[in-house]
Amino acid sequence: MTTKDKAWPKTIREINRLPEEEKYAIYKTLLPDWLFTSYGVDSGTPQATLENQPIIQFRCPRGTRAMELIVKQRATDLDPLLYINLADAFNNQLIVLLVVVNDPDSPRYNVDIDLQGNPTHFGTTSRNKPAEIAAMRAGLSPGQIRRGLRAFKESVPLFEDFVRRLGHDIFFIEPLAYHNAIVFESYGFSYLRGHQDMVWINEAFQPDGELHKKLNDDNPFRHKDAWRTVRGRSWAIHDGILGHPFTGFQMYKRVGGHAGINTFPDAEW
Repeated sequence: MTTKDKAWPKTIREINRLPEEEKYAIYKTLLPDWLFTSYGVDSGTPQATLENQPIIQFRCPRGTRAMELIVKQRATDLDPLLYINLADAFNNQLIVLLVVVNDPDSPRYNVDIDLQGNPTHFGTTSRNKPAEIAAMRAGLSPGQIRRGLRAFKESVPLFEDFVRRLGHDIFFIEPLAYHNAIVFESYGFSYLRGHQDMVWINEAFQPDGELHKKLNDDNPFRHKDAWRTVRGRSWAIHDGILGHPFTGFQMYKRVGGHAGINTFPDAEW
């Protein structure tokens, strides 16, 4: 019986209990076609170790409730082409903790490492402001070390099919930054927590609003036109214009549905 025919477990924890070959076969269904057609990744050789070849890594130890999937164009690359981190949430639902898609041919900006060489943890523990300014001027959003491939939209149907095969009709995701939340809205997600905060942020960035009044061209992260774009707002929020970190937001999507949420009408990037 193939993976396609066999009934799947209901949770990440149960998948992680399976023999290695079976759980890899399940997790490989999350890999989008562009990895194989554009970057030469071979889905049949997970855990490859040849330094000059693409590599797929799975971190899903038995007994855990989470999995990580890492795909690199070359095993020696510092950054992944694709990174996915999933876990069991409450009531055994699925939560997407992090998805990263990098363009390996684009310049790298060391926003993930501060000037003392310490990890910044997405700017939550420290920051590398010179690298952030360079990234911002290159058109990147907070937290991006390289330009993305604009490929997350193609992964949403894969997540939906994965969730459906687990026997669920809903899955959750946590936006790490303002721009992430706006992107997820466009893909049909709604809010479990944070919708009113997002509505308030949009209102407060309007002319004469509380956040708009804090914009100042003396600060490159809070320039006066930042309110006009998703990326501009996100950099200002990353810089602390809210007075607190962008945390506590949780979103969800029903398989096959679109919530129609839009907290930044007519948004420009």
